[in-house]
Amino acid sequence: MTTSVAIVDDQPLIRAGLRMVIESQSDLRVAGEGGDGAAAVALARAHRPDVLLLDVRMPVTDGIRALPGVLLASPGTRVIMLTTFDLDEYVYAALRAGASAFLLKDAGPESIIAAIRQVVDGGILLAPAITRRLVEEHIARAPRGDAAASALSVLTDRERDVLVVPAQGLSNAEIGQRLHVSEGTVKTHVSRILAKLALRDRVQAVIAAYELGLVSPGG
Repeated sequence: MTTSVAIVDDQPLIRAGLRMVIESQSDLRVAGEGGDGAAAVALARAHRPDVLLLDVRMPVTDGIRALPGVLLASPGTRVIMLTTFDLDEYVYAALRAGASAFLLKDAGPESIIAAIRQVVDGGILLAPAITRRLVEEHIARAPRGDAAASALSVLTDRERDVLVVPAQGLSNAEIGQRLHVSEGTVKTHVSRILAKLALRDRVQAVIAAYELGLVSPGG
């Protein structure tokens, strides 16, 4: 099956480089490209790409402001945010709003391809230390209170256990081994957690684990 990928970045050279990387793979194809947030929404509406590579910082309408419109136009699209900065405060906001991952613009071709395939498979891109540092930096300042307690109350003890482990960057199979359950059971638990907490995907589940105090920054 071919994965469609749209590219939105205000720098033509960046777009050209990404297009070359994507077109080098027989299972990936470029669905379109644009240079600002408005183009991102239009591409999402017209092509409903499997993946959108979306620049964080662009003139007129940036990637952060465009993200809600992209997901509204194409709920099934997985968005990978592109950033020049390894600790860009806006990237956390993007992950919180529904982006599936983020990549530095100087990432190598292998990393870009791996990221695309990973988010399509429902995986997460929170294993690298740089990403975890990004999440922890913001979660450390996030207030917790009655809302967190209320959210936790809807989860079973096992669901809480399952919610904790992905924050360590483990796959479903690895979570199953850690908790001594099957991979299918892990998937069922993850689906129930997402439904109960009204979360889009595993990335938001990891963020929720930090925000609810189940995982400690730096732990």
